[in-house]
Amino acid sequence: MEKAILVSVDFKDKHFKKINPADSFLELEELTKTAGAEVLDKIICSRQEPTPGMFIGKGKAEEINAIVRESNVDTIIFDDDLTGTQQRNLEEIIQIKTIDRTQLILDIFAQHAKSQEGKVQVELAQLEYLLPRLSGKGILLSRLGGGIGTKGPGEQKLEVDRRRIRARIDKLRKELSDLSQHRQNVRKKRKEKNIPTVAIVGYTNAGKSTLLNTLTHAEQIVRDSLFTTLDSLSRSLTLSNNQKIIISDTVGFLNRLPHHLIEAFKATLEEVKEADLLLHVLDVSHENYYEHNKAVYDVLKQLKSDEKPVVTVLNKIDKLSDRDWIERLKQDFPNSVVISALKKENIDGLLDKIQDDLSSLVAVSKFKIPLDRMDLVDLIYREGSVLSIEYAFDGVHIQASIPKVTAEKLSRFQALEK
Repeated sequence: MEKAILVSVDFKDKHFKKINPADSFLELEELTKTAGAEVLDKIICSRQEPTPGMFIGKGKAEEINAIVRESNVDTIIFDDDLTGTQQRNLEEIIQIKTIDRTQLILDIFAQHAKSQEGKVQVELAQLEYLLPRLSGKGILLSRLGGGIGTKGPGEQKLEVDRRRIRARIDKLRKELSDLSQHRQNVRKKRKEKNIPTVAIVGYTNAGKSTLLNTLTHAEQIVRDSLFTTLDSLSRSLTLSNNQKIIISDTVGFLNRLPHHLIEAFKATLEEVKEADLLLHVLDVSHENYYEHNKAVYDVLKQLKSDEKPVVTVLNKIDKLSDRDWIERLKQDFPNSVVISALKKENIDGLLDKIQDDLSSLVAVSKFKIPLDRMDLVDLIYREGSVLSIEYAFDGVHIQASIPKVTAEKLSRFQALEK
């Protein structure tokens, strides 16, 4: 197993300050373990602001080098993004592979991408990240070998000149565009069938895949680690009012999720932009759930989806030692419902909430269907919930709760109110 030392910088200048350094460190440690490495040590540096040439001071870099010489360390992982020059200068002093937070995340993405679309998105993100760093490439790009931060495109592809990498990026963008077009066609067919869509969003490891499995028996892979799911998965579900919906799982969000990663995964995240309703899954057993909530809305804002209707799903209540404050918690998150996706607790309450929030897409209508058009009666049964039905000489009198789009298609058969 690869062994790593983590480095985080606590900046005094508010322009460079991030979330609590200790909390950020915990997340970096979890990311490192997810990538398959063992954390040997953690180092916190204090600075007013980053240095252009090395991010940290030369003295601190030499101190890290001394620690490396005494330990069997393979990699140094910084909790911030480094420029190519900073990475090269650090490696010249520390003398082992030095990567940053984004490279670590990209490595995890490369491990977990299974579908063609996922692999294309990850490779595109990696190449776009590495392209401006080629002039300052250090140990990571020049040596043979592997380990975290080196998965994906591979050493040969990373050693080619800028022109060939740009050509590869253009090819990947075209491939991703074609895959995105296919997704758009699928979504278009859903809309033609009047099927509302619900997208599950949330911080990574909040329980999104577990919830999808519980709601739809999707058998999505679930692990207690970050970014288990990269490929969007959609499943159908029929609510108690007979309304059919499509629920889609999406890639987990993260604090300071790099912008170019969001760009690369735009095709997958289109499910969020096109959804009629968002289920924001929030792990309320995590001590930083307020920060996680903010991080999710930061990403939704980048996707221009922060104004969409949202049901906040307060998940993992089975892990709470004290449930007395759940009602107060619900007050902090309007339009919320508390559940345990793993223990299947209050899932009916969540389904009722989804049904209520999608009610604006449904109308209660009365129709008089000609006796020779029983296919329309079948349509109403398929797409709605029949409230009453009476067979008469002049036709079938039927009252049903159905999608408004379907009601519009049957408008000429609507019964006039007496």
